[in-house]
Amino acid sequence: MKRCPECRRDYYDDTLLYCLDDGNALLEGPATASGGDEPATAILSVPPAMAGGLTGATDETDVKTAILQPPATTGGSDSARGFDKRLLFAPMALAVIVLGGFFGYQYLKPAAGGPINSIAVLPFENRSGNADSEYLSDGLAESLIYRLSQLPDLKVSPTSSVFRYKGKEADPQTVAKELGVDSVMTGRITQRGDNLTISVNLVDTRNGKSLWGEQYERKMSELLATQREIAATITQKLQLKLSGEEPGLTKKYTNNNEAYQLHMKGRFAWNRRTIESLKQAAEFFKQAIEKDPKYALAYAGLAETYALFSQYNVASSKDSMPQAKAAALRALELDDSLAAPHAALEAYFTFYEFDRVAGEKEIRRAIELDPNYATAYHWLGGDVLYPTKRFDEAVASLRRAEELDPLSPIIGTNLGDVLLHARRYDEAIVQYQRVLSLDPNFANAFSGLGLTHWQKGMKPEAIAEMRKYIELSGSSFGKGDLGFFLARSGQRDEAVKLLAELKQASSQQYVPFTAVAFIHLGLGEKEEALDWLEKEIDARGSYTTYYATMPELDDLRTEPRFKAMLKRLNLPE
Repeated sequence: MKRCPECRRDYYDDTLLYCLDDGNALLEGPATASGGDEPATAILSVPPAMAGGLTGATDETDVKTAILQPPATTGGSDSARGFDKRLLFAPMALAVIVLGGFFGYQYLKPAAGGPINSIAVLPFENRSGNADSEYLSDGLAESLIYRLSQLPDLKVSPTSSVFRYKGKEADPQTVAKELGVDSVMTGRITQRGDNLTISVNLVDTRNGKSLWGEQYERKMSELLATQREIAATITQKLQLKLSGEEPGLTKKYTNNNEAYQLHMKGRFAWNRRTIESLKQAAEFFKQAIEKDPKYALAYAGLAETYALFSQYNVASSKDSMPQAKAAALRALELDDSLAAPHAALEAYFTFYEFDRVAGEKEIRRAIELDPNYATAYHWLGGDVLYPTKRFDEAVASLRRAEELDPLSPIIGTNLGDVLLHARRYDEAIVQYQRVLSLDPNFANAFSGLGLTHWQKGMKPEAIAEMRKYIELSGSSFGKGDLGFFLARSGQRDEAVKLLAELKQASSQQYVPFTAVAFIHLGLGEKEEALDWLEKEIDARGSYTTYYATMPELDDLRTEPRFKAMLKRLNLPE
């Protein structure tokens, strides 16, 4: 431990040489050792009634500057944090100073190198030696990301970009260069029973200097308050200037620490995006709602989870989309300023009701509420625009999403999908390969690359890439594409075998009927293919949204039955 001989502030980061407040050289030993009357923790903190909390679709709690806003779905994800009760009694004047930083939007110019207007919060390192604590380390980072991203003049790298550094030795300056930010925050968390140790460090990556470092000793019951405290201190250390109170920044989404932790577990599971993790996410969000029936972020998370069920083969649309709608409407009833429920409603209207107008209205409302919400631009381009052949608008929307979240493999892949469906094959290949250079095992990129190579007549490459997609994902939809490729390549026996497997599996689990239709079409059985496509429409399957542009269906475009299907789906011919 070190101390400042002038202001008597304690520092737990032994790498710091000078006081962050007055610049004096630090000495070994705690400030309190000399009998001073300084608080045990030097961090300026906001009383819980004034601190904001977590926010939507990802980590909730306080203020809209909160910290966790990923798509709250039935899957799991992340969250975390707590707070030292002694700080609750800090003088009100001190709290006002912190709020001046916490609510500010205009950045002041630091002594060296211009204003800091961007930050990346890296996943916290879990030092607990226990995988069950991962939701705490991931959740705290995600919550901070969500909270800070509510400040309109601060660029915050989204969760999907920073979590690629999870478990890696990441140099802050390298990270800053890759993400295009001025500052990087790193942290460590250790859980021992009910005790938490949280260490945080904020670095100005332009000059390599530490702006702030602190260590917190807390109880699990103080996690929610600690998350608010850290966010408030970060905004202060970034030297934000008060510019009028923003209502969302003072909002608390829950005061129930158990509900907050369950929401974090839900976000953690949701981010993993597997069948089992999405099921777990839904259960965690439901448990959070049981602990706090007015927890809007938990309802938002549940809505986002159910909205993904059919796309990840967890359940049929009929068994999940109505629940997504109900959870989203309840979230908005509790808090109509949240963006995530509108994104979930877009999925409901687009994929389930085939109401393209209502879907576009909802997703544009999400963007209006949160202009830096990368997922909203992503879904606008991928769900609404390109399925209706508005390709140029879709590319622009996906590029904006990619600009906000440059390392997201799913955004990058879906941009490739737009280029593929627009028949811009060479551009699509470049895009998919870029994604795979960032994540060599990202399954969806192999699917898109395989279909693109098929369209270019590169059949062996296409078959190999589709096999890789199936190997990585286990996707039944991928088996449909592979069967289509094999049948058209003269390998009918294997195609027929795949067809039988899919039909048998459909009696036991959810299998997209579109996949079955692909193989029939590859085998030259058009009427059977049309029958299965109609079954998909009757089941409100999510893949129907893309029938107007799917290359696999090009042989059906002159068929009267298929034209009637497109009309029923409110899609252009």
